[in-house]
Amino acid sequence: MPTLVDVLAPEAVALHVHVASKRQLLHDLADAASDLVGAEPRAVLNALHERERLGSTGVGQGVALPHARVGGVEKLAGLFWQLDEAVPFDAIDDVPVDLVFVLIVPEHGDVDHLKALARIARRLRDPDIRARLRTAGDRAEAWHLLTDTAAPARSGEGPHQGATGHAAGAA
Repeated sequence: MPTLVDVLAPEAVALHVHVASKRQLLHDLADAASDLVGAEPRAVLNALHERERLGSTGVGQGVALPHARVGGVEKLAGLFWQLDEAVPFDAIDDVPVDLVFVLIVPEHGDVDHLKALARIARRLRDPDIRARLRTAGDRAEAWHLLTDTAAPARSGEGPHQGATGHAAGAA
């Protein structure tokens, strides 16, 4: 079973993304995800829209977990975006969304995507993780928070300071 490190590449994390609406968000996510998984943007967008028609993937607390099966995709892949401004997303609690983790699933995949979604949901259910993602200084920091991996220590820091999720480098 893939871990979040297997599903979310560091370069698939983006901070301060600007979108004006849920529609634009899904469109832009589909474009970015299509590059990541080698699928046609229209196929990804159609799959995301189809999933949203079943019910909003806005899970509450400003978090959305759009996910969809897409033909031609060979492995589970994720993207995480922290939006610069929250957008209405028809979430279960009606709170606009500013933290988005999209999961693209192989069309004939097994239950690994359900396990990955559960792991992502557990991470994003934590109020401390959400708060830290909203104020992350760079995408490396956000990636370490999402994947629950220790960030490398910055020059001059002790081992405990480096393991707190503060990563060196710019987004």
